Amino acid sequence: MALPTIQTSRLSLRPLAEHNRDDIIDLDSDPKVVKYVHSGRPLTREEAIQDHQERLSACRQIPGLGYWAGYLDDTFIGWAALSPLQSNGGTFHAQKAEIGYRILPRFWRRGYAKEMARELLRYGFEELGLEAVIGQTMAINEASRATMKACGMQHVRTLYVEFEDPIPGSEDGEVEYAITREEWLELQLHSK
Repeated sequence: MALPTIQTSRLSLRPLAEHNRDDIIDLDSDPKVVKYVHSGRPLTREEAIQDHQERLSACRQIPGLGYWAGYLDDTFIGWAALSPLQSNGGTFHAQKAEIGYRILPRFWRRGYAKEMARELLRYGFEELGLEAVIGQTMAINEASRATMKACGMQHVRTLYVEFEDPIPGSEDGEVEYAITREEWLELQLHSK
């Protein structure tokens, strides 16, 4: 199953492709964008290309799940993901996914991450029949936490992980948010 192009009221979510490589390099080399991911530092060109290839590979793990490039008209603004969730044993959950997003700073504070995330939740629950979707971020990443909350996701736990080269703020932990299909459907009933 190829990833569909998904339209929101303002954005076009197109399956992430090889031709998005330069967009991804721009995104992942921006210090503001990667402040709470990787090692908290901009990626080199080579690291960004490797990450891009890993995202493209992830798109082939579970049909219907993957990464989308977000466009405002024909301008790349970032990506959003409904990516396969891997268990500790290395297998992928067919009925659970992880949501994520990364936006270029000039497009922040316009609601685009929320718009993409809400539409991917709808797609995941209505079209793919997922049972649950999770999202993770550093506890100090208030913007990402607010996006997940605005999508109806609930904080379920805080994880404390030791890193070789910790990012400032990592001592506060990483938070996980989740929403089940039933919770999402209930929210849809009350929003009409």
